[in-house]
Amino acid sequence: VVRGLFRGAKRGVLTSKKGHNFYKGNRTGSMGRHTKHGSYVVDLDKVRTFAVPDLADCELKPYVSRRTNKFKVDLPGAELFAARE
Repeated sequence: VVRGLFRGAKRGVLTSKKGHNFYKGNRTGSMGRHTKHGSYVVDLDKVRTFAVPDLADCELKPYVSRRTNKFKVDLPGAELFAARE
């Protein structure tokens, strides 16, 4: 029984830094493909782009209290995200 507990104690969370000859990855996905000549072609449809609103007149600070009242703001480009729902 003690021998079995010791063996199980070695198993832990498998991260991308642990494991012999095993690449777990970091869930980022690919942004293109490798060619037969050894180069890499970036597919612009796979590149992540972020819609960031203009925060020049924003009254909020970088750290917002959890007790702050919720409110809805109409942002330009919000119709892009409404199509996904």
